[in-house]
Amino acid sequence: MKKNIVLVGLMGAGKSTVGRHLAKRLQMEFYDSDTEIEQRTGVSIATIFEIEGEQGFRAREEQMISELCGYDNIILATGGGSVLRENNRIALQNAGHVIYLCTSAEQLYARIRHDKSRPLMQTENPLKTLRNLLHEREPHYLKVANSVIKTRRQRINVVINNILKSI
Repeated sequence: MKKNIVLVGLMGAGKSTVGRHLAKRLQMEFYDSDTEIEQRTGVSIATIFEIEGEQGFRAREEQMISELCGYDNIILATGGGSVLRENNRIALQNAGHVIYLCTSAEQLYARIRHDKSRPLMQTENPLKTLRNLLHEREPHYLKVANSVIKTRRQRINVVINNILKSI
């Protein structure tokens, strides 16, 4: 069995930040699927969305998730929409222990409201968009997750300790 830890959740849930700290604590390698896509294409996720649309991005994401899930002994932070494709959900579940970092749409909005690099948030009402995304995606997060960790406004060390208890 693979000894990976996979973090899922909506944008702003803390997957990348928690993942980096958790990887240091456990002396494991850290990968962020969105960052890997950006590094390999040489452009931002927003640019990929602009040129290829969401479906083009999701195809690239599926390829990246498949590759990263083949690694061993890593911490993997996934994009918020990675769970939308069944192939990704299967790959994530087979890759290791999946943790859903869960928080409210309001808390997510407070964390990302000034971040202009998130294509799906470039709407008239980003909070409503977050609520809709959470409503659409949460069943998938819950389905793939072995553990659910509520992040709320907790300090990162508290979140990491809760993750360690859950695994």
